[in-house]
Amino acid sequence: MADATTHDPAPTIPAPTTDQLRWQQQGLGVFFHVGVNTFAGKEWSDGTLPASSFDPTDLDADEWVRTARDLGARYVVLTAKHHDGFCLWPTATTDYSVASSPFRGGGGDLVREVADACRTHGLGLGLYLSPWDRHASCYQDAAAYDEFYLAQLRELCSDYGPLAELWFDGAGSAGREYDWDRIGALIQDLQPHAMVFNMGPATIRWVGNEDGLASDPCWYVTESTDLNNYDDEVTALGRARYLPPECDVSLRTGWFWQEGEEPKTLQHLLAIHARSVGLGAGLLLNVPPDRRGRIDPADAARLHELREALDARFGAPVATRLETTGRPQSPGTRQRTSLQATLPAVQRIDHLELREELGAGQRICAHSVRLPAEGPDGARPDGPAGTVLAAGETVGVRRIHRLDPPVTTDRLVIEIGGIDGAPAPALTEVLVHGDSSPVPAPCLPAGSRASTEEPQD
Repeated sequence: MADATTHDPAPTIPAPTTDQLRWQQQGLGVFFHVGVNTFAGKEWSDGTLPASSFDPTDLDADEWVRTARDLGARYVVLTAKHHDGFCLWPTATTDYSVASSPFRGGGGDLVREVADACRTHGLGLGLYLSPWDRHASCYQDAAAYDEFYLAQLRELCSDYGPLAELWFDGAGSAGREYDWDRIGALIQDLQPHAMVFNMGPATIRWVGNEDGLASDPCWYVTESTDLNNYDDEVTALGRARYLPPECDVSLRTGWFWQEGEEPKTLQHLLAIHARSVGLGAGLLLNVPPDRRGRIDPADAARLHELREALDARFGAPVATRLETTGRPQSPGTRQRTSLQATLPAVQRIDHLELREELGAGQRICAHSVRLPAEGPDGARPDGPAGTVLAAGETVGVRRIHRLDPPVTTDRLVIEIGGIDGAPAPALTEVLVHGDSSPVPAPCLPAGSRASTEEPQD
């Protein structure tokens, strides 16, 4: 006799494309905010600063990209055009560009210089092209501006090689509609592998703040995105989409280099790393070139400290051997999987890193890691048997747990739980890290959140 039991159909879980998953695995990028604002002491300007004010005396784009490479970034994003409309390449669409500045005697192309440096050092090139343009006289004519913007985007997508990311900032665009269908078609034609940030045909999304902090749990599937840091505008997507978050934050208080500002403390940067990369999001750290066109020495020194601290923590990962020890579930119920992670030898563990199998979508909604019942060779473990070392909800491309205090063991017991009715969740790797760094624990300073007030012109 046939089984008459019926079950609700398994939920459909959006899955990443190959390009999205590749971007997620990179984890870290560097933002370069530079333009006329750099020379005016401003964060925003209204498009009236003279192009002639863009006058770096010793610009070295290769230094910028080397700095990003040495930090461990896999790509950079350059503000090719900020809200003021000034273009860092000699565009045919406007004379408000480097072509009207003293830079390289009016013959410079900063986008080209950064693109060349990226090729030299093996980093991906991302370009920020602000939809909001406060200089373009055609901006108030939506149809005319769409043509203007598409022409600028076509230049950038055609002339500088493969792009890793196209960054569409929502600031100033609340209530404004752009021709995203044509924009998406152009990108698909000319840069089909580029990640698209947050607007239009987005493949990644803004995390929702300018502090570099992802939410916990960090879900990749969403039905809406936040538009900008200055109002409550939300863009409804109409359906659930796989859009992993990118956490943008500046090394300094401001996005553009400002005299008198200092880089964030090492402890603050480590906390940002833990709350972005450590939660499975991407981190885009802004490093603004100064008025010479160089990386400020204080910023360079802080980034060197950060890289040393990250290497001390995560530079020598130890892979474990994963074995499934139990899968006590029935059809139509939450999937739970028990695993044992065996280390090559007894080791002190300061950080745990879990990595989820995401090919079929993000499915882990709960996880815990504990000590085994017995320690090495049957001895008691370093701590009470069954002690929970770490627990949480999502895992994603990576989930890093700091153990305080550290433990010493050769085995870990892991349990992961999946979404009700969905295929069983899975881990691809569990890595352990021993921390040799004397740097204090990560710490978010009180009062360190970015302002949600619009910058003054």
